[in-house]
Amino acid sequence: MSLHSLYIALLVCVYCGESVISVLFPLIKKQAKMASSSATMLKASPVKSDWVKGQSLLLRQPSSVSAIRNNVTPSSLTVRAASAYSDELVKTAKTIASPGHGIMAMDESNATCGKRLASIGLENTEANRQAYRTLLVSAPGLGQYISGAILFEETLYQSTTDGKKMVDVLVEQNIVPGIKVDKGLVPLTGSNDESWCQGLDGLASRTAAYYQQGARFAKWRTVVSIPNGPSALAVKEAAWGLARYAAISQDSGLVPIVEPEILLDGEHGIDRTYEVAEKVWAEVFFYLAQNNVMYEGILLKPSMVTPGAEAKDRATPDQVASYTLKLLRNRIPPAVPGIMFLSGGQSELEATLNLNAMNQAPNPWHVSFSYARALQNTCLKTWGGKEENVKAAQDVLLARAKANSLAQLGKYTGEGESEEAKEGMFVKGYTY
Repeated sequence: MSLHSLYIALLVCVYCGESVISVLFPLIKKQAKMASSSATMLKASPVKSDWVKGQSLLLRQPSSVSAIRNNVTPSSLTVRAASAYSDELVKTAKTIASPGHGIMAMDESNATCGKRLASIGLENTEANRQAYRTLLVSAPGLGQYISGAILFEETLYQSTTDGKKMVDVLVEQNIVPGIKVDKGLVPLTGSNDESWCQGLDGLASRTAAYYQQGARFAKWRTVVSIPNGPSALAVKEAAWGLARYAAISQDSGLVPIVEPEILLDGEHGIDRTYEVAEKVWAEVFFYLAQNNVMYEGILLKPSMVTPGAEAKDRATPDQVASYTLKLLRNRIPPAVPGIMFLSGGQSELEATLNLNAMNQAPNPWHVSFSYARALQNTCLKTWGGKEENVKAAQDVLLARAKANSLAQLGKYTGEGESEEAKEGMFVKGYTY
């Protein structure tokens, strides 16, 4: 009983001539009955709990009670279990993010690879895909500039034209094999004609099998479209999917490349790109943390901050570098070992110049490249599907890889570039 209630009871006794006992006893009896009822309810109600993979059991109790009982702060109740692959993940990420090195993306689906082959008059057959991929992985000295290669599933299990496993050829060149694990983009119902990336179903078993086959990192590409919004739904779906994929990949021993590509499509300026990129990366890292992803064991593959491909005002390499580095400083923790930029339809020359501009001063992360067309466009044209052109095509590939290696070190000059290297490669609505 409170002091206030006791005071009121005594006033009643004084003014009404009632005895203290006759007034206080019913109140005390009522208080005892209420306390007994509350205790019974607490005893009958089980304490709810949630299991979260990699965490201890969290009891849903008031934080103050929990803290007093355990003599600890509430936040210390959450314990993240270390992955069995933690040390290996960190080592793999650091190997890929090594000075003067970047990633060669050769993970186009068979359908997209067919479009590339068609551009030089070749049919989309497994033999032709094998011949082209053999040309790429067997280029002598490629490992001087390339530290990782992203493969399509067919390539991971494929042999070169002379019978060696593609994976073994890469490893011999000190290039870490990687694997594309997403299942492509599909329409996102309820959005503004936007997409989401599928492939989480069965991912754990697939990543485990890829690890056994020799892959040590993975890639999952989802996209955000500025002309279509982007809607909050599309951004959240992209971020959540990337976070779940990253957690599953790390659990299988694969370093996840986190890639929310902000498409170049549109007439918007560079400020609008920056605004969207900030929101996207904030959402991505929120969900990475929610899923207990280890930052030291991931790599990022962002878009550079540029104007839309159809914008009237173009940006110089220095402007692209300024906006992009500002974004990284504001959104990317320094624990992340490597930022491997995608080219996104830029010309070979433009992608290299922009990367070089970003490496004119030290960065907290390894700022490098993960290019597909920006490494291979001129190489593919030089080859033309002819055996006698293989060496010339490989020389072109090595020259492009060396140029981007120098750009990673901030030492690229742009001298001696061909006209082909200056050709833009933007394709509206481009899909892998």
